Amino acid sequence: MGRLADRLVDRLFGLPEVPSPDIGIRRDLRVPMPDGVALIADLYRPRGAGPMPAVLIRTPYGKRQPIMRLFAGVLARRGFQVVIQNVRGVLGSGGEFHAFHNEKDDGLATLTWLRDQPWCDGKVAMVGASYLGFTEWALAPYADPPLEAMGLGITASEFVSSFYPGGALALHNTLVWSSLMGTQGERRRPLHNRRVRQAMRHLPLGEADTAAIGRPETFLREVTAHAEPGDGFWDDTDHSAAVPGTTTPTTMVTGWWDLFLRGQLRDFAALHAAGRQVRITIGPWGHDTKALRAMVSDQVSWLNADLNGDKAQLRQAPVRPHLQKADRWMDFDQWPPPETKPTPLYLGRSLLWDGPPDADPATFTYDPLDPTPNVGGPLLSPGKGRQRDNTPIERRGDVVVLTGAPLDADLDLIGPVSATIHVRTSTGHGDLFIRLCDVDRDGVSRNVTDGILRIRREGLVRAEIEMHPTAYRFLRGHRLRVMLAGGAFPRFARNHGTGEPAGRAVASRRTRFEILRDKDHPSAIHLPVWDG
Repeated sequence: MGRLADRLVDRLFGLPEVPSPDIGIRRDLRVPMPDGVALIADLYRPRGAGPMPAVLIRTPYGKRQPIMRLFAGVLARRGFQVVIQNVRGVLGSGGEFHAFHNEKDDGLATLTWLRDQPWCDGKVAMVGASYLGFTEWALAPYADPPLEAMGLGITASEFVSSFYPGGALALHNTLVWSSLMGTQGERRRPLHNRRVRQAMRHLPLGEADTAAIGRPETFLREVTAHAEPGDGFWDDTDHSAAVPGTTTPTTMVTGWWDLFLRGQLRDFAALHAAGRQVRITIGPWGHDTKALRAMVSDQVSWLNADLNGDKAQLRQAPVRPHLQKADRWMDFDQWPPPETKPTPLYLGRSLLWDGPPDADPATFTYDPLDPTPNVGGPLLSPGKGRQRDNTPIERRGDVVVLTGAPLDADLDLIGPVSATIHVRTSTGHGDLFIRLCDVDRDGVSRNVTDGILRIRREGLVRAEIEMHPTAYRFLRGHRLRVMLAGGAFPRFARNHGTGEPAGRAVASRRTRFEILRDKDHPSAIHLPVWDG
């Protein structure tokens, strides 16, 4: 029965079957930290083996979670020695859990301990996804000697830009994750249940945790309390500056609908520009099990190459993206691909390719008491993210919708997307949300990419908005559509129009937006048109 289960697991992850060696498991090894706290870990190891390399995985979700045991089994059956450790303050590990803050010091102390064990030959690699991947970035740039290999899935070297994209607070993802962390070890844990959804409307936001799970939760309190510009609370959790100097061979997997996509692509570009050994796969996934399946296969092949010498696993191109709606995998030597031509699509009375328009301003009014809703996008909750029909939102009176002519040929976009919007707000406080949609022949409008920027000053503002990168084919006969709004709730916390900090705001003011689109103020979305 055990071997049958092993075969089923390998099939689940798309891996070739291998013989099942005799694996021993040592539970709850105590790993001492310099401050006297002990973190616990489980060791998966082929019985009778001598000193050998170790694969380290550090997790805030519990080392005995089913997916962790499955992943450890996959690696152990392929001859790898695996150490899974609960991070500080989690399910038996000592100390208090403060998300992201302790992973550098605790990771380096764990690495020193691991290399000193008689069953480890001193070589250590790390793999993981999401927060587990962040623990790799918190350690790898500072490890001496370096790690042997890194496998990074749907993650980045810094998460702060995902807490506050464009300066707006990412409410949905923050409250969902904090609710999960605040109920560690409980039998019934929320992911996107009704109580958590209702808590997204709670004011002030700094107390939404009590509405969601009935008690305070540290991460939610920290994110809402430190959302203002210039706050240095998260500085020590940002490892992006150390990425170029990281010499460890690195493989990455992400998805076009993952919330950490922009950060992961920046990490890849930094390593690639520094001449490091790195590759990335970008699939049509979100922060979900489809990405996990691709990640496991990717990381197994990378470990085989770097720990077992199977160099055939290194033949993949440095950049392997999936072109959505074309059902096509592509290979490039760099990101973005050199054949990509940044092309402005101007906002006039409709969308125009052929130069700046000369149109009157477009206007709409955002009401925090009836915030413009969101559908789709890079969300944590299964079934809620990715592409959705935007037509009901586009009919609202608090949005501006501009649509182009039907395409006379397929249009491929591959690369970063951004927008330059000349905007004036009545209050000096507002969030400008922009979304690019694909309108099919039946008139259904589905989101492709979007971005948001928090405006904090009066007068005319030239808003430079970073949007989600994409690789996407607009089919012949389809139309491009741009929607502008004052928010996307509850994906982003509503802007109250008062300038009061997000965690404390209760009172609100309606904000009128004026979008300029004349020759002197050519608002446009900049698209990565691929000419390959």
